[in-house]
Amino acid sequence: MTDHAAETPTPDLNAYAAAAAPLLGLPLDPAWTGAVVAHLRVLHAAAALVGGFPLPDTAEAAPVYTA
Repeated sequence: MTDHAAETPTPDLNAYAAAAAPLLGLPLDPAWTGAVVAHLRVLHAAAALVGGFPLPDTAEAAPVYTA
C-alpha cells in the first residue's frame, strides 16, 4: 500500500480552470475565477482523501449495477 496523496503534486488550479473552461465550452468571467478555483481546491482535497484511503491488496472491487 502506498500513500497516493503524498505522491500527487499540487496542481496549478488557476491554470486548470483557465484551460478547462474553454474546452468545456464554458465562459469564465474573470471575476468568478477566484470562486471557481476555491471550489476546485475543495474538490482536490476531497479527491485526495478518497485516493489516499489505504486499501489492502486483497480488497475486491465493488460490483457494477446496471438497470
